[in-house]
Amino acid sequence: MTRLMTAITGYWDAAAGAFDDEPDHGLRSDRTRAAWDRLLRAWTPAAPGGVLDVLDVGCGTGSLSALLAGAGHRVTGVDVAPRMVELARAKLAAAGLTGRFAVGDAASPPTGDERFDLVLCRHLVWTLPDPHAALRAWAGRLRPGGRLLLIEGRWGDGDGGGYVGGAEALPWNGGVTAADLAAAVRPLAGDVHVEPLSDDPDLWGGPVSDERYALVADIRGDDGDSV
Repeated sequence: MTRLMTAITGYWDAAAGAFDDEPDHGLRSDRTRAAWDRLLRAWTPAAPGGVLDVLDVGCGTGSLSALLAGAGHRVTGVDVAPRMVELARAKLAAAGLTGRFAVGDAASPPTGDERFDLVLCRHLVWTLPDPHAALRAWAGRLRPGGRLLLIEGRWGDGDGGGYVGGAEALPWNGGVTAADLAAAVRPLAGDVHVEPLSDDPDLWGGPVSDERYALVADIRGDDGDSV
Protein backbone atom coordinates (compact mmCIF):
# COMPACT_ATOMS: atom_id res chain seq x y z
CA MET A 1 0.00 0.00 0.00
CA THR A 2 1.35 3.42 -0.91
CA ARG A 3 1.89 6.13 1.68
CA LEU A 4 -1.09 8.05 0.27
CA MET A 5 -3.39 5.03 0.45
CA THR A 6 -2.25 4.36 4.01
CA ALA A 7 -3.14 7.94 4.90
CA ILE A 8 -6.51 7.65 3.17
CA THR A 9 -7.31 4.42 5.01
CA GLY A 10 -6.38 5.98 8.34
CA TYR A 11 -8.45 9.08 7.61
CA TRP A 12 -11.65 7.16 6.94
CA ASP A 13 -11.07 4.71 9.77
CA ALA A 14 -10.76 7.64 12.17
CA ALA A 15 -13.84 9.30 10.66
CA ALA A 16 -16.05 6.23 11.01
CA GLY A 17 -17.30 6.94 14.53
CA ALA A 18 -18.83 10.30 13.60
CA PHE A 19 -19.61 9.47 9.96
CA ASP A 20 -23.33 8.95 10.50
CA ASP A 21 -23.72 12.35 12.15
CA GLU A 22 -23.97 13.81 8.63
CA PRO A 23 -27.65 13.66 7.60
CA ASP A 24 -26.97 12.05 4.22
CA HIS A 25 -24.57 9.51 5.76
CA GLY A 26 -26.55 8.21 8.72
CA LEU A 27 -30.02 8.68 7.17
CA ARG A 28 -31.38 9.04 10.70
CA SER A 29 -34.11 11.45 9.63
CA ASP A 30 -37.20 9.75 8.24
CA ARG A 31 -37.39 12.39 5.51
CA THR A 32 -33.77 11.97 4.44
CA ARG A 33 -33.95 8.19 4.51
CA ALA A 34 -37.18 8.22 2.49
CA ALA A 35 -35.64 10.57 -0.10
CA TRP A 36 -32.68 8.24 -0.67
CA ASP A 37 -34.87 5.16 -0.68
CA ARG A 38 -37.11 6.72 -3.32
CA LEU A 39 -34.21 7.58 -5.58
CA LEU A 40 -32.47 4.23 -5.20
CA ARG A 41 -35.67 2.44 -6.14
CA ALA A 42 -36.04 4.69 -9.20
CA TRP A 43 -32.43 4.06 -10.28
CA THR A 44 -32.45 0.30 -9.67
CA PRO A 45 -32.60 -1.62 -12.97
CA ALA A 46 -35.26 -4.21 -13.62
CA ALA A 47 -34.30 -7.83 -12.90
CA PRO A 48 -36.00 -11.24 -13.09
CA GLY A 49 -37.81 -11.74 -9.82
CA GLY A 50 -36.99 -8.16 -8.83
CA VAL A 51 -33.82 -9.18 -6.94
CA LEU A 52 -30.43 -7.75 -7.90
CA ASP A 53 -26.87 -8.56 -6.96
CA VAL A 54 -25.50 -5.18 -5.84
CA LEU A 55 -21.90 -4.13 -5.17
CA ASP A 56 -21.63 -1.03 -2.97
CA VAL A 57 -18.06 0.26 -3.38
CA GLY A 58 -16.90 2.63 -0.67
CA CYS A 59 -19.91 1.52 1.36
CA GLY A 60 -18.98 3.50 4.47
CA THR A 61 -21.23 2.60 7.39
CA GLY A 62 -23.67 0.82 5.08
CA SER A 63 -26.64 3.18 5.01
CA LEU A 64 -27.30 2.77 1.28
CA SER A 65 -26.51 -0.93 1.52
CA ALA A 66 -29.21 -1.18 4.17
CA LEU A 67 -31.77 0.52 1.95
CA LEU A 68 -31.00 -1.84 -0.92
CA ALA A 69 -31.05 -4.91 1.34
CA GLY A 70 -34.34 -3.70 2.77
CA ALA A 71 -35.71 -3.61 -0.78
CA GLY A 72 -34.85 -7.30 -1.10
CA HIS A 73 -31.58 -7.14 -3.02
CA ARG A 74 -28.41 -9.15 -2.35
CA VAL A 75 -25.81 -6.61 -1.26
CA THR A 76 -22.03 -6.80 -1.04
CA GLY A 77 -20.23 -3.80 0.44
CA VAL A 78 -16.53 -2.97 0.25
CA ASP A 79 -14.63 -0.24 2.09
CA VAL A 80 -10.96 0.39 2.72
CA ALA A 81 -11.59 1.35 6.37
CA PRO A 82 -12.02 -1.63 8.75
CA ARG A 83 -14.05 0.46 11.21
CA MET A 84 -16.50 1.48 8.46
CA VAL A 85 -17.02 -2.18 7.55
CA GLU A 86 -17.51 -3.11 11.19
CA LEU A 87 -20.22 -0.47 11.57
CA ALA A 88 -21.90 -1.48 8.29
CA ARG A 89 -22.15 -5.08 9.42
CA ALA A 90 -23.60 -3.99 12.76
CA LYS A 91 -26.10 -1.64 11.09
CA LEU A 92 -27.58 -4.33 8.87
CA ALA A 93 -27.58 -6.91 11.64
CA ALA A 94 -29.43 -4.52 13.96
CA ALA A 95 -32.06 -3.99 11.26
CA GLY A 96 -32.45 -7.72 10.68
CA LEU A 97 -31.02 -7.41 7.17
CA THR A 98 -28.54 -9.59 5.31
CA GLY A 99 -25.47 -8.23 3.61
CA ARG A 100 -21.86 -9.20 2.94
CA PHE A 101 -19.07 -6.77 3.73
CA ALA A 102 -15.34 -6.90 3.11
CA VAL A 103 -12.38 -4.68 3.90
CA GLY A 104 -10.57 -3.83 0.68
CA ASP A 105 -9.71 -1.25 -1.93
CA ALA A 106 -12.99 -0.05 -3.45
CA ALA A 107 -11.12 0.71 -6.68
CA SER A 108 -10.37 -2.99 -7.05
CA PRO A 109 -13.02 -4.80 -4.99
CA PRO A 110 -11.99 -8.18 -3.53
CA THR A 111 -14.91 -10.08 -5.06
CA GLY A 112 -13.03 -12.40 -7.40
CA ASP A 113 -14.86 -13.33 -10.60
CA GLU A 114 -18.29 -12.50 -9.18
CA ARG A 115 -20.48 -10.29 -11.35
CA PHE A 116 -23.23 -7.89 -10.31
CA ASP A 117 -26.35 -6.25 -11.73
CA LEU A 118 -25.63 -2.90 -10.08
CA VAL A 119 -22.42 -1.25 -8.90
CA LEU A 120 -23.13 1.68 -6.59
CA CYS A 121 -20.63 4.34 -5.58
CA ARG A 122 -21.38 7.45 -3.54
CA HIS A 123 -18.94 10.31 -2.91
CA LEU A 124 -15.89 8.15 -3.51
CA VAL A 125 -14.24 8.84 -6.86
CA TRP A 126 -12.67 12.11 -5.70
CA THR A 127 -10.67 10.15 -3.08
CA LEU A 128 -9.09 7.71 -5.57
CA PRO A 129 -5.51 7.93 -6.86
CA ASP A 130 -6.61 6.52 -10.24
CA PRO A 131 -10.37 7.07 -10.71
CA HIS A 132 -10.30 6.14 -14.41
CA ALA A 133 -8.87 2.70 -13.58
CA ALA A 134 -11.55 2.30 -10.90
CA LEU A 135 -14.33 3.11 -13.36
CA ARG A 136 -13.01 0.46 -15.74
CA ALA A 137 -12.77 -2.06 -12.90
CA TRP A 138 -16.34 -1.38 -11.78
CA ALA A 139 -17.71 -1.68 -15.30
CA GLY A 140 -15.88 -4.99 -15.56
CA ARG A 141 -17.64 -6.29 -12.44
CA LEU A 142 -21.05 -5.85 -14.07
CA ARG A 143 -23.00 -8.44 -15.96
CA PRO A 144 -23.88 -7.51 -19.55
CA GLY A 145 -26.61 -4.93 -19.36
CA GLY A 146 -25.72 -4.04 -15.76
CA ARG A 147 -25.83 -0.55 -14.33
CA LEU A 148 -23.20 1.73 -12.82
CA LEU A 149 -24.66 4.28 -10.40
CA LEU A 150 -22.33 7.07 -9.31
CA ILE A 151 -23.56 9.67 -6.81
CA GLU A 152 -20.95 12.40 -6.88
CA GLY A 153 -20.30 16.13 -6.79
CA ARG A 154 -17.86 19.02 -6.74
CA TRP A 155 -17.57 20.11 -3.14
CA GLY A 156 -17.54 23.77 -2.18
CA ASP A 157 -14.60 25.50 -3.86
CA GLY A 158 -13.23 22.13 -4.99
CA ASP A 159 -9.83 22.45 -3.30
CA GLY A 160 -10.28 19.37 -1.08
CA GLY A 161 -9.16 21.32 1.98
CA GLY A 162 -8.95 19.35 5.21
CA TYR A 163 -8.34 16.00 3.53
CA VAL A 164 -5.17 13.92 3.92
CA GLY A 165 -1.69 15.21 3.21
CA GLY A 166 -0.78 14.55 -0.39
CA ALA A 167 -4.40 14.79 -1.53
CA GLU A 168 -3.45 17.59 -3.91
CA ALA A 169 -2.01 14.84 -6.14
CA LEU A 170 -5.41 13.16 -6.52
CA PRO A 171 -6.84 13.74 -10.02
CA TRP A 172 -10.28 14.69 -8.72
CA ASN A 173 -9.38 16.11 -5.32
CA GLY A 174 -12.32 18.13 -4.06
CA GLY A 175 -14.83 16.38 -6.30
CA VAL A 176 -15.58 16.02 -9.99
CA THR A 177 -18.08 17.84 -12.18
CA ALA A 178 -20.86 15.94 -13.87
CA ALA A 179 -19.44 16.84 -17.28
CA ASP A 180 -15.99 15.46 -16.47
CA LEU A 181 -17.33 12.26 -14.92
CA ALA A 182 -19.73 11.66 -17.81
CA ALA A 183 -16.83 12.06 -20.26
CA ALA A 184 -14.86 9.43 -18.35
CA VAL A 185 -17.76 6.96 -18.22
CA ARG A 186 -19.12 7.25 -21.78
CA PRO A 187 -16.46 5.00 -23.38
CA LEU A 188 -17.55 2.24 -20.99
CA ALA A 189 -21.32 2.49 -21.37
CA GLY A 190 -24.09 2.35 -23.90
CA ASP A 191 -26.12 5.05 -22.20
CA VAL A 192 -25.19 7.74 -19.66
CA HIS A 193 -27.72 9.92 -17.86
CA VAL A 194 -27.00 12.66 -15.32
CA GLU A 195 -29.60 13.72 -12.77
CA PRO A 196 -28.92 16.92 -10.73
CA LEU A 197 -29.43 16.51 -7.00
CA SER A 198 -28.38 19.86 -5.52
CA ASP A 199 -31.92 21.23 -5.47
CA ASP A 200 -33.38 18.52 -3.20
CA PRO A 201 -32.65 19.49 0.42
CA ASP A 202 -34.28 16.32 1.72
CA LEU A 203 -31.33 14.32 0.40
CA TRP A 204 -28.76 16.36 2.32
CA GLY A 205 -30.60 17.37 5.46
CA GLY A 206 -30.83 20.96 4.23
CA PRO A 207 -30.00 23.22 1.27
CA VAL A 208 -26.65 22.86 -0.50
CA SER A 209 -24.98 25.23 -2.94
CA ASP A 210 -22.38 23.02 -4.60
CA GLU A 211 -22.82 20.63 -7.53
CA ARG A 212 -24.27 17.25 -6.61
CA TYR A 213 -25.68 14.72 -9.02
CA ALA A 214 -26.24 11.09 -9.90
CA LEU A 215 -24.73 9.56 -13.01
CA VAL A 216 -26.53 6.45 -14.24
CA ALA A 217 -24.66 4.40 -16.84
CA ASP A 218 -26.03 1.27 -18.47
CA ILE A 219 -23.25 -1.03 -19.58
CA ARG A 220 -23.47 -2.60 -23.02
CA GLY A 221 -24.81 -6.13 -23.28
CA ASP A 222 -23.27 -8.96 -25.27
CA ASP A 223 -25.04 -7.70 -28.39
CA GLY A 224 -23.58 -4.22 -27.96
CA ASP A 225 -26.84 -2.69 -26.74
CA SER A 226 -27.50 -1.22 -23.33
CA VAL A 227 -30.59 -1.98 -21.31
